[in-house]
This record gives sequence, C-alpha cells and structure tokens, in this order.
Amino acid sequence: MLRVLCLLRPWRPLRARGCASDGAAGGSEIQVRALAGPDQGITEILMNRPSARNALGNVFVSELLETLAQLREDRQVRVLLFRSGVKGVFCAGADLKEREQMSEAEVGVFVQRLRGLMNDIAASSAVMGLIETTRGLLPGAGGTQRLPRCLGVALAKELIFTGRRLSGTEAHVLGLVNHAVAQNEEGDAAYQRARALAQEILPQAPIAVRLGKVAIDRGTENIPTRDRLEGMAAFREKRTPKFVGK
Repeated sequence: MLRVLCLLRPWRPLRARGCASDGAAGGSEIQVRALAGPDQGITEILMNRPSARNALGNVFVSELLETLAQLREDRQVRVLLFRSGVKGVFCAGADLKEREQMSEAEVGVFVQRLRGLMNDIAASSAVMGLIETTRGLLPGAGGTQRLPRCLGVALAKELIFTGRRLSGTEAHVLGLVNHAVAQNEEGDAAYQRARALAQEILPQAPIAVRLGKVAIDRGTENIPTRDRLEGMAAFREKRTPKFVGK
C-alpha cells in the first residue's frame, strides 16, 4: 500500500475559553495536531481520557465543543480526523457514572450540549446510542432519531430493543459505518484508512465541499419529535426516586 509522507507537528491543546479542565492525571482531554507537507489542511483531534476510556464526561464534552468551535473558524482546516489516545478504545459513550451524580437540571443541560456535539459528529451518534442501550438506558443524544434514518425504522427498533452489540464487519454490512478494515501490525489500520479518505477529500474544491456538507446536514436536521420528548422524560423518570407516603 502506498503511503503519502506527511510531516507531523506536536499535539497541543486548544485552551478552552471559560472552561477549566479537571484533567489532573493527563492534562487536556482533547488535543489537536495539524498535518503539514502534502497533508496540509488535515487536522487531527486526539481524544485522551484513559481513566474513563474516552467516555463523554462534562470536561471532555466542554473541551471538544470548544475545540470544534475554534477549528470551525480556521479556514486552513479542510478535513478533521478523530483519533483515540487510549489503546484499544475509541469512545466508550456517555459517562454514566458522572451523569448519576448530576441533578435533573444538570442532566438536561448536559444532554442538550451532548446532542449539539453529536450534530457535529453525526457518524458517531448512532453507534453511541447502541452502546448506551447495552447498559439498560434509552439511547441518548438523538440516537433514537438518527439510527432509523441510517438503517430504517424496523431494524433500528430491533437493535435498540435488544441492545445487540455489533462487530465492525456487521456494522459495515448494515451500512452503519462506511468502512471496516482488518487490523495491521502497527494497530492503526482504521486511522490509515481514515487518513487516506481525508487525502481524497483534500484536493476537492473547498466551497463545493463546504456547501455540500451544509446542504446534507440541513436536509437531515433533527427536529423535536414526540419520540425524543418521551425518551427524555423516561430517562428523567428512571433517575428520580419515588417516595410513597401512607
């Protein structure tokens, strides 16, 4: 396989404006690196929260939202690649332990912020919903809305109701992911495939790519539905203790 030589710049955090990280053990949970040389225009986002397998906690989501906001204003960035700094893990889904410590109001705010994040990373949201389902929760962050759009209503219900775990190959066959690759000796086969795809996008007309993305996103934009409202109510109901008096 032909690999294009790229010059690597060091990983760096984009300091969040008005958001302090509690990353006592490993510093910033989100770091970025811009590639140079023939890959100039490709920027990588490194997710690095090993203590929680890159679970989506408050600090993690805050840093990622702030990073995306800053990169969105940078016209030099043409393609974003998401990478994991945690071996064997990409993202474990929502941080359920942290969420259990939140008040009802805090949960509502966090879910809204998480949904906004998932709108920016739509490809990850359906899978994340399935991960949450296996733990006994209704799929969050719009999972009940995006999965039917990806797979159809009948199959989405089957997967959500059963909480079935899918392998990469199964997800590819169903059309839930675009590519499934065999692992290589270096352990970065998925990254190499993603970078090759980024290199295909890079030379395309930037305005055409940008407007195409906007048109697709707006055409599939989530809108409030009865299913979503009932799902959120069910989630809150499960968390709220009931006291029955005599």
